[in-house]
Amino acid sequence: MTTVVPTSEEDPVLPVVRFTAELSWADAGPEVAEPQVTRLCMEAQQCMVMERWLDLASLMLTSAEIVFSKVSDKDLECIFTVICNLVSKLENANEELEGAKLISTKITQQPTDKPAMRLKILFNLYNLLEGPNSRFFVYMQALNLALNGTVTDHIVPSFKKIDSFLKEWNIGVKDQRNLFLTVANVLKENKSSGKDSFKFLAKYLATFSVEDSYVMTEAKEEAVRAIIEFVKAADMFQCDLLDMPAVGQLEKDGKYVLVYQLLKIFLTQRLDAYLEFQATNSTLLKSYGLVHEDCITKMRLMSLVDLGCNESGQIPYALIKDTLRGNVASLISTIEANKVVEEGSQAMQGLANR
Repeated sequence: MTTVVPTSEEDPVLPVVRFTAELSWADAGPEVAEPQVTRLCMEAQQCMVMERWLDLASLMLTSAEIVFSKVSDKDLECIFTVICNLVSKLENANEELEGAKLISTKITQQPTDKPAMRLKILFNLYNLLEGPNSRFFVYMQALNLALNGTVTDHIVPSFKKIDSFLKEWNIGVKDQRNLFLTVANVLKENKSSGKDSFKFLAKYLATFSVEDSYVMTEAKEEAVRAIIEFVKAADMFQCDLLDMPAVGQLEKDGKYVLVYQLLKIFLTQRLDAYLEFQATNSTLLKSYGLVHEDCITKMRLMSLVDLGCNESGQIPYALIKDTLRGNVASLISTIEANKVVEEGSQAMQGLANR
């Protein structure tokens, strides 16, 4: 199979157009193929002469997509490098954004066909762009491709740079919501740290203020999801969900008020309140995949931490035993095995000394 090798002696665009056109029409036979290949090459040349770079990109993308599954990854990368480089010829930010949309939309149309290669092409395109709007658009396309093509491992490392990306892109609140929620979904699909997924979900919810009441209802499902993720997480004991209007709206919601009450119990009350809640809402807890025994363990840990924060001096053993409803020794073993509650270390030390 021929390999596309751009040379310094001629613009690589025409060789790429010819290469992809010949492959696209190969099954039609030479009598049909040759005129079509000639036509496409002439159209490409005319676009170059008239500097119609967007039209040229569109022409090249049509053939490139057809041969996507027919050529090697090396050839694909070369073909799309030439196509993506066309954005550097565009004269202004609006044209660049249009080019970025044209190329990235075409690349993401078949997310399950060589998704890792498609993602690599998008990253290459991103690095060729200068405008923040163009870069943000392509990054969002990459996130959705990673999700739909189940190649989230390839994009998760970039999340470490989200803060610097935000400064560079300078995007509005609506785009921030879209970004944070999509990142949270990628992390959930990737089965990464529950803390990381929860962090971006909380960032999404935090973008809603009281003034956003007309759009805040769209966040109800995500608010519930955040509550359930927090309650399930064995290594999270603090959060700001109760301070967020997007979560607070659940308090008066007939469908989700009990979920809100559950969060309030975990953050502001102790084990006895949870046990009372569970006695009348066990079906609800099961419907969200919450395991009663796990909830008890977490609630005991949080109750112990609460004791350590609110009681001055030594904490009486009887008070600890009463608060935790017995099983103190078992709880200590859990803490020592998992080392999950740094805040409760003083209370734990007091128990160990007895």
